[in-house]
Amino acid sequence: MPVEWAGWGPQLLLELDRTSATPLRSQVEHQLRVAIRAGRLAAGERLPSSRVLAAHLGLSRGLIQDCYAQLQAEGYLTAHTGSATRVAPMAAGKAARASGRHRPPAPKPLIADFSSGVPDLRLAPRQDWAWAIGQVCRTAPNVAFDYGPPNGDPRLREVLAAYLRRVRAADAYPNQVLICTGVAQGLGLVLRVLADRGHTRVAFEDPGAVRTVRDAARSARIDPVPVPVDEHGIDVAALARSRSRVAVVTPAHQWPTGVVMAPERRHELLAWAREHDGIVLEDDYDAEFRYDRDPVGALQGLAPDRVVSLGTVSKSLAPALRLGWAVLPPALFDDVTAAKSVADRGTSGIDQLALATLIESGRYDRHLRRMRAVYARRRAILSAHVPHVTGLAAGFHAIAHLPAGASEREVVAAARARGVGIYGMSDYRADGSCDPPQLVLGFGNTPDAAMEAGLRAIADLIGGR
Repeated sequence: MPVEWAGWGPQLLLELDRTSATPLRSQVEHQLRVAIRAGRLAAGERLPSSRVLAAHLGLSRGLIQDCYAQLQAEGYLTAHTGSATRVAPMAAGKAARASGRHRPPAPKPLIADFSSGVPDLRLAPRQDWAWAIGQVCRTAPNVAFDYGPPNGDPRLREVLAAYLRRVRAADAYPNQVLICTGVAQGLGLVLRVLADRGHTRVAFEDPGAVRTVRDAARSARIDPVPVPVDEHGIDVAALARSRSRVAVVTPAHQWPTGVVMAPERRHELLAWAREHDGIVLEDDYDAEFRYDRDPVGALQGLAPDRVVSLGTVSKSLAPALRLGWAVLPPALFDDVTAAKSVADRGTSGIDQLALATLIESGRYDRHLRRMRAVYARRRAILSAHVPHVTGLAAGFHAIAHLPAGASEREVVAAARARGVGIYGMSDYRADGSCDPPQLVLGFGNTPDAAMEAGLRAIADLIGGR
């Protein structure tokens, strides 16, 4: 019969047939071999002691010891005096490796990696977060550990609404705020609701977050339509021609070009939304980081009935926290909340209270001030080494314009060969075009010394100095 044991890492089901003519020892050995070959037991995985496994299976300890000894002799297991029995490194997961499940990631560049979209993980506010979690665990009522409202904890929604009004000039109130696991989930939930209401297309900026929007659109069964971006923001005339009534934009700091949507373009976009009964989804992804110009308020503040504002702490704190929000028009709030409830019954309530505590204490603002100084210094390093760079007024990435005649893909490959990871604008264009040749250089998670060494190593490739 099937027997399941627990208490030592991953659970495992053993199919033991006590009516079979096959000895129980042979059945146990066979089941363990199958589990190891299939990858259910990974290399280095700790097995239960012979006493524990024997008790769970209702067998003698000596029988289990004999099984372990046989599998050790065959090379499936390893054991040393005084330590646990474990799966041998070369024995585990042959089938899993063949299927690609254990394919190793591409090696990190040795000198510097200028990937974008990730803050400095070394400076994630671990102590502040641990303090906030501790505060919540000490003071939160018992009900806080139950399932919470699917639209989010009331305290965090109140704190976030006040923060967004103060910092982003948003027209935000607690009954409009829905807590989610990040911009990607918020986008997906809204698109699914809009699809149920008959929308068949969603326009997105080109270049832009092509993969994110395409994945969310396809999941919602909506067609994604690229719309070009110029020096003033999304081309509203082209948007009107797209026949979409939904548009995803990054007006405060266009991803990835860094363009700020001009005031007149903002008004054109909102006029389009009213004329076409449209909805604008505003990704306010890095609004906290501004350097040499005043912050631009959220588009949502101008038309709260037409704009969904999406935000996250992935850039300000750390992506691993999986906390974000959507400020929704009243006409969408109930349906998006219902979609969130179906998706996961709500985001971690304890983490929500920790974020509220962090903001209320002032530690969140203090962390942002510290990170602005760090990114401003790296921004200066980039400007000093790269002659033709734009998009540096905000955030922690920039656009490097390659010399005329340069091949974007060849430059990227040559830099990789020198131990430097750089990334082409073609990754962000809907058609994958390399014209004009440009690079998206992130410096959020790249230390100062690595930045300088990496930029020196590829100076001749990017026309640097």
